Amino acid sequence: MKVGIIGSGGREHAICHALYSSKKVEIIYCFPGNAGTSTIAKNNSLNLENFNELKDFIITNKIDLIIVGPEKPLVDGMVDFLETHNIKVFGPNKLASQLEGSKIFTKNLCKKHNIPTAKFGIFEKIKDAIEFIEKTKYPLVIKADGLASGKGVYICDEKREAEIAIKEIFAGKFGVAKNLLIEEFLKGEEMSYFIITDGKTIKRFDTAQDHKRVLEGDRGKNTGGMGAYSPSRLINEKLDKKIISKIIEPTIKGLKEIGINYKGFLYVGLMIVDNEPYLIEYNVRMGDPECQTILPKLKTDLLEVFLSCCNETLSETKIEWHNKKSLCIVLCSKGYPDKFKKNVLIKNLEKIRSNEDEHYYHAGTNTIKEQIYATGGRVLNFVCLSENFFEARTKVMNSINSLNWDGGFYRKDIGYKVIDE
Repeated sequence: MKVGIIGSGGREHAICHALYSSKKVEIIYCFPGNAGTSTIAKNNSLNLENFNELKDFIITNKIDLIIVGPEKPLVDGMVDFLETHNIKVFGPNKLASQLEGSKIFTKNLCKKHNIPTAKFGIFEKIKDAIEFIEKTKYPLVIKADGLASGKGVYICDEKREAEIAIKEIFAGKFGVAKNLLIEEFLKGEEMSYFIITDGKTIKRFDTAQDHKRVLEGDRGKNTGGMGAYSPSRLINEKLDKKIISKIIEPTIKGLKEIGINYKGFLYVGLMIVDNEPYLIEYNVRMGDPECQTILPKLKTDLLEVFLSCCNETLSETKIEWHNKKSLCIVLCSKGYPDKFKKNVLIKNLEKIRSNEDEHYYHAGTNTIKEQIYATGGRVLNFVCLSENFFEARTKVMNSINSLNWDGGFYRKDIGYKVIDE
C-alpha cells in the first residue's frame, strides 16, 4: 500500500516509523515531513491549505490511505474534503473536530450530558470577564476557545495574572477571539487517556502523563510538551471503567445525537481527583509527545489499526502491547517557548543509539545540503522502553548527552513523580 501522512512533528515521525515497519506498506509520503521522515519516506512541500493541490497529488501518485496527524487540518475539514473525492483518510471530520476546535462546544456538550468537568463560565467581552474575576476565588483557569497549540491555557493565582490572560486572549494572541472560558481550578493530577474508534467500537489506546511546563518541577510557561511517560501511574481498573462510562461513552453518544459520528484517535485530557476523573479537554488526534511515547509499545501492525477504523471493522482487530514502561524527553531549542534561533546545525546524530527499545524522532528539523538543522522549538524526541522508568530515563539522558548539542536544552526530571516516589 501507498500511505500519506499529514504533519511535520515528532508525532508524525513516530507514525511514519511505525508504518515503515509494516510489511504491507510499499511507500510513505509525508506532507511536509521533517529530516527524520526523509530517511524512510518521501517528503513533499505542498500548500496544505489548498486541499485541491493535496487531492491532485494523492490521485496522481495513487496513495491508498491518508493519516492526518495535527489538529488544524482536521478542524479545517481536510477529512471531509478528501472523503468527498473517495480518498480513504484516517481522522475525525470537521464537525467531530469541534471537540478540540472549540472548548466552549465541548463544555456545552459536557453540561448537556452530565460529563464531569470543572465548573465554567463563557465570556464574550473583556469587561464582563474582568468583573467576574474580581468576585471569584483563586486559583482559576482561563482558556482561549480555539486552537492554541497547547499554549492557550492560563492558571492564574491572583487577579493581576487573570487580567493579563483575558487581555492577551481578546487581543488575539491565539487568533481571533470572540469569547473565552473561565474555569474553576481542579486540584488533582493530570492524565492523558487515549482511545481509537471507528464510529461503532471504542478501544483503549493506552495512557500517558505529559509534562507541559518548560521548567523542572513543572514550573514556568506552558509548552507543546517537554516529555511524557506511559503508562500513567494513576490508571487502575476502577478508574479505567469510570473514564469510559462517565466521560467517553456519553461524549460519543452525545455527538451521535447531533448527527456526528466520531472516527479516529481521541485524546482525553483528565484531572484525577481522589480517583474520580474530570474532563479538562479533548484533542482529536494523538498527543505530542505522548504519541512518540506510546507507539513504540504497540505490538499490532499500526496500518491494520488505521484501516480497521476507516473500514469500520475495529471490533475484529486485536490491539496488543509490549508490557514495558516508556519514557520520552524532548530536546528543545534554547529560548523555547519564547524566541529561539532557527537553522541551527545539529551534529553527532550518528552517535545516537537506535534499537527496538531506544528510539529518537525528529520534530523541528530540516535537511539542508545533507546536513540536519533545527528549525523549530521542539527539535528531537528521545524515547526508551524498559522494565522501569528510572532505567528508561537514564538511557534517554545518556543518548541526549552523547549528542552533546549546545543549541538546545531539556528537562532532566521527566517522570519525577513516578520515579522519585
